[in-house]
Amino acid sequence: MKKGKILGAALMSAVMGISMFATAAFGQQSASQESYRVLIQGPSAEKAKAKASYGARWEFEGQGFTTTVNAQQYQALLKNKNLKIERLPELQLGVSQDALAKPGGTVATAPSDQTPWGIQAIYNDSGIQATSGGDGIIVAVLDTGVKKDHKDLLNQVLQCKDFSQTKTPLVDGSCSDGNGHGTHVSGTVLANGGSDGKGIYGVAPGAKLWSYKVLNDRGSGYSDDIAAAIRAVADAASKSHVIISMSLGSSSKDSLISSAVDYAYGKGVLIVAAAGNDGPGDNTIGYPGALVNVVAVAALENVQQNGTYRVADFSSRGNPASDGDYVIQERDVEVSAPGRAVESTWKDGGYNTISGTSMATPHVSGLAAKIWAANPSWSHTQLRAELQNRAKANDILGGTGAAAGDDYASGFGFPRVR
Repeated sequence: MKKGKILGAALMSAVMGISMFATAAFGQQSASQESYRVLIQGPSAEKAKAKASYGARWEFEGQGFTTTVNAQQYQALLKNKNLKIERLPELQLGVSQDALAKPGGTVATAPSDQTPWGIQAIYNDSGIQATSGGDGIIVAVLDTGVKKDHKDLLNQVLQCKDFSQTKTPLVDGSCSDGNGHGTHVSGTVLANGGSDGKGIYGVAPGAKLWSYKVLNDRGSGYSDDIAAAIRAVADAASKSHVIISMSLGSSSKDSLISSAVDYAYGKGVLIVAAAGNDGPGDNTIGYPGALVNVVAVAALENVQQNGTYRVADFSSRGNPASDGDYVIQERDVEVSAPGRAVESTWKDGGYNTISGTSMATPHVSGLAAKIWAANPSWSHTQLRAELQNRAKANDILGGTGAAAGDDYASGFGFPRVR
């Protein structure tokens, strides 16, 4: 991947429960210890001087570069009238009061059910004992990394890259997960039942994983790193069917992420992302899920209301003004999937049960992998249309904002295997 092709800026955070779309927070360090990620723009000669002085993390062709500076250097840059300096805020991972088990909490050594309720729901089979499908499809999970030697994920990881380190922008072969979130969502996509046959199953165990660590172990990461990872996936996807799964987000739109998403979508990559956890009010959907070229996923809970599953209150809602048109516009929820009380693999080799649109997203990513494997001649746009059609066949009528047809809470509905 050429650094000159990368765009970058602000921080994103993993989405696990209510209010996971974090608020800005800065550390209690002294001024001499503070460091800032900044975007530097301006005339070529001035940028070259700044780059020589501070170095570059990611360069943007014709637009500038990002770097990390201390407080004194930041103030010096602000005084340079020939440069435009944008300080990039660090967003911290929020703590969900809704999640049944917070990261680092009580973890089970064995799954309570090898096919948890979300798997049973998406397969529409309460008696299912194991899952299958996804062969030949790659799912790139951009998150906190993965425990690649978890017994349910053995031999599933094809690529492992770390974009979250402070001293270097990319470490190939490294994707250790000190948070747990990335391991959890990866398991929901493609856990294979374990090397002992007693583990948990994801939606598409035949798929393979590219684990790109874009969030640090606190669950936060700058958008230039995330954009770089998206572009890296796109550049490596030329000979494969690849799905990007992002259980992360921000309340504000970021041009760097948007540009990277458009780049990847233009190269035939299907992109699935969390709607966010700021519901049940309308127009609370986060980015990148809110982008037109991303499938935004809302969270369902294992409760029946009006004859269907119910959209969880914490799940972010889209724009009610576009209800009923079955057309995806910016800030629209597209589909919904199981997201409350989801059990999956965890960072210590065990299992954890947590809630959020983070958990709904990998259900849809896994389903997309399963469908694409069965229809390898399809384009990513045909695959997306099939997800939408299957969602229409399983309308969601429960929860705030849910209504017959396309609605701002559940989108087109709940896509299933059958």
